[in-house]
Amino acid sequence: MKKKQLETLAVRAGQVRTHEGEHSDPIFLTSSYVFKNAEEAAARFSGDQPGNIYSRFTNPTVRTFEQRLAAMEGGEVCVATASGMSAILALCLGVLASGDHIVSSRSIFGTTTVLFNQYLAKLGIETTFVDLTDLDQWRAAIQPNTKLFFLETPSNPITHIADIAALSDIAKQHDCLLAVDNCFCTPCLQQPLALGADIIIHSATKYIDGQGRCIGGAVIGSEEIVGKLVYGFLRTAGPTLSAFHAWVFLSGLETLSLRMQRHCEHAQTVAEWLSEQNQVSRVYYPGLPSHPQHALATSQQSGYGGIVSFEVIGGQEKAYQVINATEFLSITANLGDSKTTITHPATTTHGRLSEEDKAASGITPGLIRIAVGLEAVDDILQDIAHGLT
Repeated sequence: MKKKQLETLAVRAGQVRTHEGEHSDPIFLTSSYVFKNAEEAAARFSGDQPGNIYSRFTNPTVRTFEQRLAAMEGGEVCVATASGMSAILALCLGVLASGDHIVSSRSIFGTTTVLFNQYLAKLGIETTFVDLTDLDQWRAAIQPNTKLFFLETPSNPITHIADIAALSDIAKQHDCLLAVDNCFCTPCLQQPLALGADIIIHSATKYIDGQGRCIGGAVIGSEEIVGKLVYGFLRTAGPTLSAFHAWVFLSGLETLSLRMQRHCEHAQTVAEWLSEQNQVSRVYYPGLPSHPQHALATSQQSGYGGIVSFEVIGGQEKAYQVINATEFLSITANLGDSKTTITHPATTTHGRLSEEDKAASGITPGLIRIAVGLEAVDDILQDIAHGLT
């Protein structure tokens, strides 16, 4: 399957039919496996013989999902996890040790910031936060013990774009790993490994599922880093993706390319419409020529994504008015759903950040984030308009 195109990989990669000859991907809901004899059991546990051992770390349905997503991202190995946050935790505890240092973009999911500041710090792993787009800040933040660069691009929620290739060059010069959260773009719109990244993080909960049904995550990269270090942490600590959720995600991957095309089309229309509204002071969407990294997004992405954020005049009060006036848009912090969602980042996804951190990340009281879904785009615009007029 290595020479097949992404859409083919999304449907076919990783599938191994059982003796039943099923056409659809099967689901294996089992905690353990039966061995032919004691010798086979010993060989499996020692690693001398490949095969299933225990579903905490070996399950055929999860393995199919891992192989399919790895193929789509162009990686050697994928390790699936219980959530996007557990994917980040598995990466950090798999490749870092006490005394190591992370350089991270400031513009990341609020809970990731909390993980770095409150929990990794307890283990002696310190983090320095920098402006995502300022390469000089990345260089200046590097310390002798820096081991990991971490970023999201586009960023959450104001869609700033990182120059992945440039950051890869800086990371390699200082023997650091570059990890890119590819949740917003998915492999259908962006290929970070091809641009020089070492590791990709996914919250499969978002676009990979696409219908807001299940929680899951993934880490993709090399056999040496992900296949040994990250997998070793998962096997021992157990933040495992369930077989049922993996089975749902497999269905999501089959339609991912089609859905991402429509998300991009609708988001572009919404962003352009918002730019014309008098009550809106600023729109953040990489597909707009006014976006500060529009040219960069065009060069390293094949589409601009489904996330549109905008600031309304009147601060939090006006933002709440816009959100509360919607009739069918879902007021929820999730994204990547077929249903359009709307949220107020300053009091939800980034609510645990200090006011200083919010300001530094561009999270203002008047900021609203919309994950544009698959409904008729005219209906989406009409619903947003209720609170603006």
